[in-house]
Amino acid sequence: MSATREVKLSEAEVRRQAADKSVRDLRDPRHPGLYLRFWSNRERGTWHLVRGKKWVPVARWPDLSVAAVIAELPALRQRLLRDPSTAPVASGMATVGQLLDWYGDRMARDRSLSAKRKAGARSAIAQHLKPRLDDLAIVDVNADTLDKHLMWPCQAEVSLSYLRQMFALLLTAFRQALQLGLIDRNPMAGMRFNDFTKARILPKAARLRGVQLPELMQQLAQAFEQQPGDAMLALMMLAHGTRIGETRMARWSEISLAAAEWFIPAANTKTRTEHRLPLTAQVASLLTRYRTIQQARGYEGVYLFPNRRGLPLSETQASMVFTRLGQGEWTSHDLRKVSRTSWTDLGIDGHIGEMLLNHTLGKIASTYIHTQAMQQRRAALEKWHTWLDGIGFGAIHGLTKALSGISQNSAQPAEHKASSDLAEFVISEDLK
Repeated sequence: MSATREVKLSEAEVRRQAADKSVRDLRDPRHPGLYLRFWSNRERGTWHLVRGKKWVPVARWPDLSVAAVIAELPALRQRLLRDPSTAPVASGMATVGQLLDWYGDRMARDRSLSAKRKAGARSAIAQHLKPRLDDLAIVDVNADTLDKHLMWPCQAEVSLSYLRQMFALLLTAFRQALQLGLIDRNPMAGMRFNDFTKARILPKAARLRGVQLPELMQQLAQAFEQQPGDAMLALMMLAHGTRIGETRMARWSEISLAAAEWFIPAANTKTRTEHRLPLTAQVASLLTRYRTIQQARGYEGVYLFPNRRGLPLSETQASMVFTRLGQGEWTSHDLRKVSRTSWTDLGIDGHIGEMLLNHTLGKIASTYIHTQAMQQRRAALEKWHTWLDGIGFGAIHGLTKALSGISQNSAQPAEHKASSDLAEFVISEDLK
């Protein structure tokens, strides 16, 4: 077996020739110097670039397909010219689809990313990026091809904010591949989203306003009697401005009435930084009432919001809570928005509000927040919860004595601990 056969290279042709044991090498006159040499088992082979009498292995087949190696030929030849002594091994990333497969797998294995972010990236790659860019050669990527295949078609189908997220994902994939030496150049270097559209991305309009909160509080009071878990999830988010993911995974061991603090571990936050929220007397009373209800119903587990299997509510299950409560009129994120807006209306400092939301802040601001602002955070939440008491929150948490005589419009900061009225029936942070 020593024959070299000239063919028009394609995957189908290679597999056809692999069945003929008299053929050892394949070459295509259209691509001088490129050879495929079959292994003895005929199921695999090695791509070579031949210069004179020197055979330089560059990749393996079928790991690198015919289309992929042909697309990467110009880069392979350039590498060989720059350094003839080094075999220019192909990266295997000749197409955008291969790049996305690699980056998607990399994201899936990244423990620093939340499950929600991984799922979002996986969906964007599978539903939009690969269907439009799968076979596009990396060497052909430029602003024109991206606009033609991705940006312009997608802007007619998805929101601009989602399209910007996909653009950022693709840009990050190229940057990472370049840093790791998997591609020779980043064809998206210097590109910006604004190069493709000048339309302004507007934030979603809030569907809950402050004037609607009295009616909402009445609804939550009724829901607390019938479905306390649903109401409690909404109340904790409204009271603290927390995200749904941060709230649904809360454990009782992270609630300390002795220290008057709710600790949210970094693994549960979007910013991947731990979050500490002061507990007001009102919320401490609400938590105690809620734990008593759980125990009366036979639940002694570790989660504030368990599902039937004893695990925290899943993302879908938590979303269904707000489908039931909001009836399509508002979502969980609207609670967070209305809290932030109301804090501004109450005169709460902007830095304190951003910190309560656990937004990523600049280095100087973060230092200020963590070293100087604990007292201000507590005062802000006490002011907010006292305002909420005036529209019905007090009827839910039941802490009427401790709050008597406090005016809704002139809330005063309290001490750093929850009301002493709770001490006689709150034994530990587990409320057991």
